[in-house]
Amino acid sequence: MHEIGKFLVILGAVIVLLGLMLWSGFAPKWLGHLPGDIRIEREHSAFYFPIVTCIIISILLSLILSIFRR
Repeated sequence: MHEIGKFLVILGAVIVLLGLMLWSGFAPKWLGHLPGDIRIEREHSAFYFPIVTCIIISILLSLILSIFRR
């Protein structure tokens, strides 16, 4: 049970740091503007879904978590 608590604290700290980085505008300019991201803009509405960005973030998080599991 001690290991799960330690993991949750580390994961929470990483999420907070990542959130602060993105909130401050320090994020890379390509993040969210990759080829394959869906963007539909009409006269009075807009729809944006960064599918490729989500896939890349998912792969990176999987790699990072697999390192912590070892």
